[in-house]
Amino acid sequence: MSTTNDSSKGLQSDLSHDPYKKASEKLTMAADSVKQTALECGNHYVAEPAKDLIGLLKDYAGSRPEVAAVWCFGLGLLIGWKLRP
Repeated sequence: MSTTNDSSKGLQSDLSHDPYKKASEKLTMAADSVKQTALECGNHYVAEPAKDLIGLLKDYAGSRPEVAAVWCFGLGLLIGWKLRP
């Protein structure tokens, strides 16, 4: 009789570990997905805004060069005024 109890306990322990294994695999896949998404977001939000801002300024300066020239002159005057000895 002890052999049937031992064999049934062995089956139960094998079955009880199976859901844990599946959950562990799902958790690992979710963690990998989060890691990949975080890397993509980090690359986008660090590198892209600078490129976007420079591109927007070039487009604006191309469409309205007189306004861009006045802004450059004003910023240069302000920075020169603050940096004078």
